[in-house]
Amino acid sequence: MLLKYDFTFEGLLTAVFMMYDEKIKDLQLLRPEQSQPSLFSDMEYIITDDSKASRVWKGIAKKGGVRTQQLLYRVFLSELPQMEALILSFLRVFFQTQGTVVKNPAHPLTSKLLEIQKMIGREKHRMDAFVRFMQTKEGWYVATIAPDFNVLPLNVTHFKNRYADQHWLLYDVKRNYGFFYDQEKVQEVQLALESTAPLTHHIKTFCLSEEETRFQELWKLYFDSTNITSRKNMKLHLQHVPKRYWKYLTEKQPILKK
Repeated sequence: MLLKYDFTFEGLLTAVFMMYDEKIKDLQLLRPEQSQPSLFSDMEYIITDDSKASRVWKGIAKKGGVRTQQLLYRVFLSELPQMEALILSFLRVFFQTQGTVVKNPAHPLTSKLLEIQKMIGREKHRMDAFVRFMQTKEGWYVATIAPDFNVLPLNVTHFKNRYADQHWLLYDVKRNYGFFYDQEKVQEVQLALESTAPLTHHIKTFCLSEEETRFQELWKLYFDSTNITSRKNMKLHLQHVPKRYWKYLTEKQPILKK
């Protein structure tokens, strides 16, 4: 049976509820942008139900605890092509074994979930380390990211604690959503843009404060002056700072032109 869901975690849990409530043996989930694989396949649209999702979520906690909840949520954030099928298969075994499968890292499903969780953890920590906020003319701090995985929800607590006394916006330009903090609460936001591609360039060109522009120039000059060419070890450098993260680092950017 094919079910098209809204690609939210609550939507996925609602599908799990339906799988058991309607005794669906062969369930395949489709994301909003995915088309029906066969004209002869039956497909239904699932409406996310928070109460049903909550019941499944509590059932997972009861049999596997918070760690199992965290594991499944992080795997969902991976957005990998077979993510839904993997989670559904795991939960079937999970409930059949009263949660014991999660304690067996040698089980193929558990092993795969743990492998993905490690990937998500690495991406999350790299975003924590490499994201650089820029001060705007209004005094807010803005940072744009485009991580390989949807780790933005995992980064929020880190930046809320680190910049508790600032207004900031952390925006995922790849997925077109972000989180805004006003020194009191964090709320999810989505900018009404046809394309987020020029967003970072626009911020750097038109929105930065003079102090931020000058700081970036000084930091770039300092970095260049302390970079001893004879001691440069590019292989080691790339191990610690992979090239795909350079776009977040001030010292890797050209000096801003006035």
